[in-house]
Amino acid sequence: MSTHADLNLRPDYDPLLQRLADYALEYRVESGEALDTARLCLMDALGCALLALGVPECARLLGPLAEGTRVPCGARVPGTAFRLDPVKAAWDIGCLIRWLDFNDTWLAAEWGHPSDNLGAILAVADHLAQRRVARGDRPLTMDAVLEAMVVAYEIQGVLALENAFNRVGLDHVALVKLASCAASARLLGANRGQMLSALSHVFADGQALRVYRHAPNTGSRKSWAAGDAASRGLFLARLAMRGEIGVPGVLSEPRWGFQAVSFAGAALTLPRPLGSYVMENILFKVRYPAEFHGQTACEAAVRLHPRVRDRLHEIRRIRITTQQSAIRIISKAGPLDNAADRDHCLQYMVAVALLQGDVRAEHYDDAFHAAHPLLDSLRERTEVVEEPRYSREYLEADKRSIANAVQVFFTDGSCSERVEVAYPLGHRRRRAESLPLLEDKFRRALATRFCAPRSDRLLALCRDLAGRPVQEFMAAWVA
Repeated sequence: MSTHADLNLRPDYDPLLQRLADYALEYRVESGEALDTARLCLMDALGCALLALGVPECARLLGPLAEGTRVPCGARVPGTAFRLDPVKAAWDIGCLIRWLDFNDTWLAAEWGHPSDNLGAILAVADHLAQRRVARGDRPLTMDAVLEAMVVAYEIQGVLALENAFNRVGLDHVALVKLASCAASARLLGANRGQMLSALSHVFADGQALRVYRHAPNTGSRKSWAAGDAASRGLFLARLAMRGEIGVPGVLSEPRWGFQAVSFAGAALTLPRPLGSYVMENILFKVRYPAEFHGQTACEAAVRLHPRVRDRLHEIRRIRITTQQSAIRIISKAGPLDNAADRDHCLQYMVAVALLQGDVRAEHYDDAFHAAHPLLDSLRERTEVVEEPRYSREYLEADKRSIANAVQVFFTDGSCSERVEVAYPLGHRRRRAESLPLLEDKFRRALATRFCAPRSDRLLALCRDLAGRPVQEFMAAWVA
């Protein structure tokens, strides 16, 4: 008889997994605000994807892994002619949406970009819609896509409120994988057992490290990591739909579970009921393709540009007052080796805004950086300090500000005014102000790939999605 044996009694699924599964399967979106915001998020994300197609480093990663592969009912990748296996299409769509760091954002104890989940949602929905039509069934409509978006945003965002994956060195795309898996399984018609199995395998996976987002190792992986996570989430959902057995104690098992091995022994929590809160409070990047903690710093520096542009060589010091999260993520000194390094540098984006009066994607390129040596000189003269009030209000549920202030000091002893911006364009508190600018952002993105008449048709399409068959919507984006 063995004296050293584990008791092999299979547990029930962890309660948190059960709550997530029940929400993903049963929730029906009743909030008109959430559905209309989801429509705006979809429009904005597709615009970001089109802009990314103009970046050679991004475009070369797209397409089938085996050249010439043809996939029946293959999922379309917007702005291209690709029709791919849904798992690779999810990778490509997610990569495009995220590449320029210009898509929507959610900030809390964990950070992230919930529209990253559209890689999986659009890919699986397009594939399913085409299969339905081929069988003579009623097509899947964009209403299902918008509802799946609300579900994915909520799962990623509510788990991010108090669970800081970054504190244990894990990347936020772990939550993209989870949310994409849940939304994909919902669209695939999972039952409760299949949904639970799929979600459990997300946590049984190894999770991505944050190392590629931070100095001195920042690189372009941060631009495709979310597409990779969305793709993996869809893959795991497909496995579960084929009967793959789940891992019920994946979170709580005291030696081998996720919480013990990867979360420093802490328990994952759901701090509020799951509904449509995240979608209703999502943050849009309206003007500046820069990490979101620096958006208000860019806005403040752009306001200062007319006052300092003729005195740039007289600047003695630049002071950025910010929140603790910005200091942890995007405050860096020393050489900036690539575009991914620069768009995650608070000092660099402020220097660009002071110099140019704007911050655009091309301002992170090697050529622009090399042509403007003053940028590094300004960075060296920049100090970053925390304002405790900004850090508090960043986490307060009724505020969720992302405040920054910028002030410039000159060699003659004079200084500019201190420009403070508490809430960025794209925040729920500035939604009405942002909507015309968000549509203008989308129009400009369309113009990079399509002629004016087709751009007008695509804009009209995005304004009226109710009842629209998914396969027709996706076909409209084929280049």
